[in-house]
Amino acid sequence: MMRKSNNIQIPTAATAAIWLAILVAPLFLDDWGVSQFAQYVTYGIFAMSLSFVWGHGGMLCFGQAIFFGIGAYLMALTTLEKFSWFGGSQTVGLLLAISGPAVVAHLLGRVLFGGRGLQGAYFAIVTLCAAVIVEITAQHWRFIGGFNGLLGVPPLTIAWRDGVDAYMTSIEVYYAVFFAALAVFAALTMIVRSPFGSVLAAIRGDENRTRYFGYDTARFKIFAFTVSGAIAGLAGALFTAQFGFVSPALCGFALSTEVLIWVAVGGRGVLMAAFLGAILVRSVESYLSDSLGNYWLMALGILFVATVVLAPQGVFGRWLNLPLPKRLRPAKVDDKSAQEMTGMA
Repeated sequence: MMRKSNNIQIPTAATAAIWLAILVAPLFLDDWGVSQFAQYVTYGIFAMSLSFVWGHGGMLCFGQAIFFGIGAYLMALTTLEKFSWFGGSQTVGLLLAISGPAVVAHLLGRVLFGGRGLQGAYFAIVTLCAAVIVEITAQHWRFIGGFNGLLGVPPLTIAWRDGVDAYMTSIEVYYAVFFAALAVFAALTMIVRSPFGSVLAAIRGDENRTRYFGYDTARFKIFAFTVSGAIAGLAGALFTAQFGFVSPALCGFALSTEVLIWVAVGGRGVLMAAFLGAILVRSVESYLSDSLGNYWLMALGILFVATVVLAPQGVFGRWLNLPLPKRLRPAKVDDKSAQEMTGMA
């Protein structure tokens, strides 16, 4: 029994150690490395948004970049004072970047999941088409910059500092992104381990059976989709504040496919694994593009196929799968009770 208990604690300890390592990482990086790693952590937030709906809800979304792009555009439009009544407020920009994609995801979810709703490959195909439509629309919408997008998005600032000093340093940006990622992970973990998460897991396993037991599966899926959209929008806002631009490609099919690779490589069923998958793949992409030139996409594709075939749970999924809450664990039967039950039989 002691060995089983120790095995249960390994994912918890490993998850805590990883967050601690990410917390102290800037101590071992130069200024450029800190900025680069902050970008990877932002991608990790995006990956967790997809892991929540795909790995825990069984909804394979090929349009996750729609919400990421909407969040990025709303942040850019607000801080560039395209919405003049907000005065370029970054706080308002962040709020819009979270609430806007959430509303879009909610409305889209009501359309896709209403009635018996779309499931499986049908849902994936529709969201893929939606991503293509949104990207083409953004390319022809002059107000949001058209094909070229929007440039010169202001970096993150601190409200109580004035002038040039108001802009966050690379270390400050890093920790702002880090605590945002930690908050997202904590919130999603609580949802996944709640009764709502149990129903969501049941829907993933067999939606028709879950509906048979009296659950309104559409309502659960819409809520999960809405939360996922809000988190993807937050990632998009943090992205555009770090890179200083936003373009139609951030809403499209290419980025939606890329985040699928991150999540699948890391482990779609485990939030922390998906988060690390984004960091791993983005790091590998940088290395491959420098060393292999135009062939780096082929190498990345081979890596993805090999991971799916050899490690269906992802590179990190098996080792970071947190234990279930006590209320969901199988009841333990001691040896004496087992003997009594055997005798009664």
